[in-house]
Formats: sequence, structure tokens, C-alpha cells
Amino acid sequence: MGHLRGPDGGGAPPSARAVGALRAASAVLVLGVAVPTCLTAGAAGRPAVALALAVMQAVALWWVVGRPGAVLAVCALLGAGMWLLFPALSLTGALLGAQLALCVLSALRPVRESRRWLLGTLALAPLAYAGGSTLVLVSYVLAVTLAWTAGQWRRAQQDRLAAETRRAVAEERARIAREVHDVVAHTVSVMVIQASAAEDVFTAHPEQARQALRAIEGAGRSALGELRVLLRTESGEDSGEGRRPPRGLGDLAELAANARAAGLAVELHEEGRAISPPSAVDLAGYRIVQEALTNTLRHAGAGRVRVSVCRDEEAVRIEVSDNGRPGNRSWRSAGSGRGLAGMRERASLLGGTLEAGPGRDGGFEVRAVLPIRFGP
Repeated sequence: MGHLRGPDGGGAPPSARAVGALRAASAVLVLGVAVPTCLTAGAAGRPAVALALAVMQAVALWWVVGRPGAVLAVCALLGAGMWLLFPALSLTGALLGAQLALCVLSALRPVRESRRWLLGTLALAPLAYAGGSTLVLVSYVLAVTLAWTAGQWRRAQQDRLAAETRRAVAEERARIAREVHDVVAHTVSVMVIQASAAEDVFTAHPEQARQALRAIEGAGRSALGELRVLLRTESGEDSGEGRRPPRGLGDLAELAANARAAGLAVELHEEGRAISPPSAVDLAGYRIVQEALTNTLRHAGAGRVRVSVCRDEEAVRIEVSDNGRPGNRSWRSAGSGRGLAGMRERASLLGGTLEAGPGRDGGFEVRAVLPIRFGP
């Protein structure tokens, strides 16, 4: 009963192949059980009537996905008619079409609605008891209950799949938002600072203004390149040939140069460059340093920042400390802004940690530990 969730059930519409398979299987099951039973259970005098009622149930099941309630009612009436005409028939077998329709309805319709149909189908149980056999009554009640339960099980599966899909989509959207934020925020910050510097010296020092404009152009081109790679990757168009690889810790020198061009004195210290961390750790480390530098440029009023990255076989350890004014740190408070939250999310997704707070020698520090997992 793959993906049989209609609009009323809150899931995706069933595929044509799934609907066709269900119709064929239901019809074959009804005919395979009802017809031989009718022919051998005292219907010798009126076999045509027995066959007609069985075939009508099988035909009614053609609409079971679109109108499960109506099909259930039709199959219940036809099945009850078969049993009344031929009391030697098993009530469970005579109402097999109704049980199949109840199973589909239980999977497609809200629980409250399917319960009403369950009670309505169980209301036919006295017919079984009228035959004088408690065993027939018990078997009918069990068969109907199991049909409804099977539909509920399928519905729970579909609900779980839909929840997992929604969660995956939300996580992917959050990941893309982090990437776009990190690329755009850093570049725009550098461009704004450079533009302001160019305006200040435009008349008195035109060469410095030209340098600032060239820095703006370089930052813009770099951001556009990263965004193109991101969009191609997300759309599945990136074949990997002739494309710039994703950013990583190997690009920290370029990142530091951009910050220096914006007037920030950056000291970059790296250890363990020979160790190549997994791509996810590599990108996360780069983005954490990028975001820390961006917020230092935008909010801290700092003139100097030290970036330390140490790689070993266990983890990548990052420390970014500046000499900014402690009183100008509203962006760093828990829950405010996107920068700190994004850095913490990156570290957490990799099983790492990120701490941010006042530095040991004044200013502010961001410390992250990103574990490296070798092997399976």
C-alpha cells in the first residue's frame, strides 16, 4: 500500500502504480476467495447470483482509493446479501471486500472517521452470531479489527516518513541559510568598511581610494564565486570539473588578507597543516573563523585579532581573540543575532563545542573544538 495518502489523510497523493496494484490485488483476492466458496457452499441452485455478487464487490474495489467509504458500504451490502442468500458461506469471506475497503480507509482517512466505519462494520457481527456459531462471530470481529489495525499501521508509517521528510527539509534549509549568511555577511561587511574608507580619502588620497575599490571588487567576485558553487551544488548541476572546491581551512590566509584590507590587523597561527580533516569539518572550521572575523569587524571596534588553528588526529581546535571593546558585544549574547547561533550549530552538528566570552587579556574570544572521526 505504498504512499497511499490522499489529501484528506494529509500525505502525498498515491502514485498511479500503487493504486493500480492495490485495485488488482484486492479484486483478485475477493474473487479468489468468494467465488470458490460460493460455488461449493450450497449455491448450486443459484450460482449466477453468487458469482454476480462476488464480481460486483471486485468491481467496486476499483474506486477504493478515491472513495473508500462508499466502496466499504457497497461491499458490506453486497457481502451481507451473499451471506443472507447462502447462509452456508462464512461471513468473514462474504465480507472480505468490506474488510479490504476498511483497511484502505483506515490508512487514508483521519482516525476519528475510520473509527466510525470500524464500528459500523462491526455492527454486522450479529449476523455471524445468528448462524449459531460463536467461533464465526469471534473470527469475524478479529478479521475486521485486524483490517483496521493494518490500515492504522500503514498510516503511522506514512506519518513517520512525512515527519522525517519535513525535518530533513528544515535541516537542509537551515544549512543553506547558514552558508548564504556566512558568505554574504562577511563580504558585505568588508565592502562597507572599504567603501567608507574610500569615501574618506577619495579627494586627498585617490590611490588609497582606488585600492579600497579594488578590494571591494575582489571581495564581490569572491562572494559571487562562492554563491555560484553553492547554487550549482544544491541544484545538482555541479559536475566538479573546472569548479572551485568548497572553502576550507586552507583558505584562511585569503580570509585574513581580506580582513587586513578592511583595516584589521590579523595574526594567523596554524599548526598541523599536513593533516587533512573531513570536508565537513574543513568547511565548518573556515566558516567559524569567517564569522568570528566578520563580527569583530562589524561590532567589536577592534584593531587587532589573533586566529589560532591547531589540527591533530583527534580534532581541529580554533581560537579567535581580539582586543575590542567588551561593552560593544550585544551580538554575542546567547540567542541574539545569527552569527553566534550559526557557529554553535556548525560545531554541534559535528559533535563539537563552541564557547564565546570575554578574553583572558581583554577583548573577546571564540573557542571551538571540532572532532575528527577517522574510519567508519
